Amino acid sequence: MKTISKPDPVRLEIFKNLYQFIAEQMGIVLQNTAASVNIKERLDFSCAIFDSSGLLVANAPHIPVHLGSMSESVRSLINDQGDTIKPGNVYLSNNPYNGGTHLPDVTAITPVFLKVGKGDEKPMENFTPSLLRTGKEEGDEVTESKIPLFYVASRGHQADIGGITPGSMPPHSTTVEEEGVMFDNFLLVEQGNFRENAVRELLVNNSYPARNPEQNIADFKAQIAANERGVKELSKMVVQYGLETVQNYMIFVQNNAEELVRKAIDVLKDGSFVYEMDNGAKIQVKVTISRENRSAKIDFTGTSGQLNSNFNAPKAVTQAAVLYVFRTLVDDSIPLNAGCLKPLEIIIPEGCMLNPTYPAAVVAGNVETSQAIVDTLYGALDLMAASQGTMNNFTFGNNRYQYYETICGGSGAGINFDGTDAVHTHMTNSLLTDPEVLETRYPVLLESFSLRPHSGGKGKYTGGDGVIRRIRFLEPMTASIISGHRLVSPFGLNGGEPGKVGHNWVERHNGTQENLDSTATVKMKYGDIFAIETPGGGGFGEE
Repeated sequence: MKTISKPDPVRLEIFKNLYQFIAEQMGIVLQNTAASVNIKERLDFSCAIFDSSGLLVANAPHIPVHLGSMSESVRSLINDQGDTIKPGNVYLSNNPYNGGTHLPDVTAITPVFLKVGKGDEKPMENFTPSLLRTGKEEGDEVTESKIPLFYVASRGHQADIGGITPGSMPPHSTTVEEEGVMFDNFLLVEQGNFRENAVRELLVNNSYPARNPEQNIADFKAQIAANERGVKELSKMVVQYGLETVQNYMIFVQNNAEELVRKAIDVLKDGSFVYEMDNGAKIQVKVTISRENRSAKIDFTGTSGQLNSNFNAPKAVTQAAVLYVFRTLVDDSIPLNAGCLKPLEIIIPEGCMLNPTYPAAVVAGNVETSQAIVDTLYGALDLMAASQGTMNNFTFGNNRYQYYETICGGSGAGINFDGTDAVHTHMTNSLLTDPEVLETRYPVLLESFSLRPHSGGKGKYTGGDGVIRRIRFLEPMTASIISGHRLVSPFGLNGGEPGKVGHNWVERHNGTQENLDSTATVKMKYGDIFAIETPGGGGFGEE
């Protein structure tokens, strides 16, 4: 590949947007073709493109905890499968110890092979996108790439992937096996042939099998279709601009992100912070800024050891949280990519709750501990008070229905801004299902959904308010909640007050009330109401 020493500024902007556009197009296909409410309505999915090394090039603005960790899944595939990766193959992975986050988040990865040449920039007639020819000059030979030139991937949160509770978000799992079915670089499509029997066998023949394999398979097919759109759009880009230009500008886009993160680091100061969770675990971080190297060392030494609960966060999740924080410090519009990580040295002791060893349970680490990591880093950098610090993961179901949602709350106030009411914060970026869809697809009623006044912490800048959400059940089901900040308040900074803690409870049809812990599983009967108050964000500065 020819290298261009310096990017053209105009082309750099064009390619930044083109790469992101491809990921956005993948997301549109996935949303339109998915079967589950979780992906189709809540948009709990992410799409991205990667270079030949599996490094993230660009993403659509989907779910931060997915995007910052997907590269680890792609690189795991490259390391594990190597020369066996063939054109027309698609792989499935959700192993938290091999680049995944938690088992419900299943990633479909498609390698992109191209037939490449020079000169004629028209594709061959009746081309297959993954075997595209860019043409040739006289005397040049057109050859098929021996290895993938790019990768595209889509990650979707499955409504159920098995495990000990419907919805695959068990509050009290102690091993990863109890959380569902694991795919470890599983060959889903072999040279164009969908291996339905093989994937169905894995979903059903398991200690804790998936409850709705038909829906899983339908969503997997949607992810394959999304990836094919990515392959096609990348191929079109190569036809238009040439392979060398496309690959060079992938490097330039990553280098641009690296430089902008270094600029953000230039104005930061050393800091440290200790964050305590409801379960007594603590996250400790020390951030050290090197002026000479324009880099930052993020050291999590002192963090609690691996937990017996499922609040352990896989290393890929911890890295995703760090990547997210430093990307948010950049004002320019750039895609989140591997370049953002280059100025960062991340130290995560093996065997701590942020880098657990198999078979530790991790289902809450992806959704809850990731939020705590983000707030810990903002606290250490003295930039923003804690947001609600939880995704308020609510699941319910039985053998027929399975549903999962995350619930918004208050965001933290910062050095010159108030927090925001009723928003999904930081590592989650999904929607709540429209009431009409929720009540049509499931035997429940949305009793009420409202702001929770005065739940944000006061200060010179006030934290955002949380919400109150009440769902009435119309038939017996199992409901679960995995949440945080029910005991420990979201912290304020520089004299700002903390946000109010959240609260979970069940109102029985007979009028009695049962208060629930941060994590709980409960049997719901006809007429029972599950109520959730989400936390407010912390305030910043003295009033």
